[in-house]
Amino acid sequence: MDILKMISEQLNNEENLRKIAEKAGAQPNQVKQAAQLGLPAILQALGKNAANPQGAASLSKALEDHQNDNVLDVSSFLNKVDTKDGAKILQHIFSEKSPAVGSKLANQSGMDTDQAMGVLSQLAPLVLGALGQQKKQENVGATDLSSMLMGLAKNQAGGSNMMSQITNLLDADNDGSIVDDVTGLLGKFMKR
Repeated sequence: MDILKMISEQLNNEENLRKIAEKAGAQPNQVKQAAQLGLPAILQALGKNAANPQGAASLSKALEDHQNDNVLDVSSFLNKVDTKDGAKILQHIFSEKSPAVGSKLANQSGMDTDQAMGVLSQLAPLVLGALGQQKKQENVGATDLSSMLMGLAKNQAGGSNMMSQITNLLDADNDGSIVDDVTGLLGKFMKR
């Protein structure tokens, strides 16, 4: 079962969009747009981070820590989501590029940066919980995390236009490639 797909479908629920919007100070339609770009962006950044053995081991541990989070009922999860934990997760994923990612997401979804980061800080723990459960269910080892995540990011994003928007979100230096940006993030993450 693709837990992430099930969660994505629940995120399209008006009640869940409204809950995220209220906490982030945004509109539900903005949250929907931000989630469509934000979820695959988080997955893609995690996949790039897991592309080397140290990053994969670190991510594997984080997913094990979140594998028992009750994410199957998104509505209940959102009622008690820890946005401070979400902000920490984003900091680990994106490092100092977090504000740039938030700013680009804000521009593409019609929010301000604080609102976009508010949405992402609710989605990040949800993503880790879902990935933790999927990793456990499918018995995915640290060495296979990167390919699992990149596949999920592509499935989540859909068409190539969406993937180019996601690449734009993660391309902090605007050189058309996220490889250097995510590699830099991984280096900072490993120093912590």
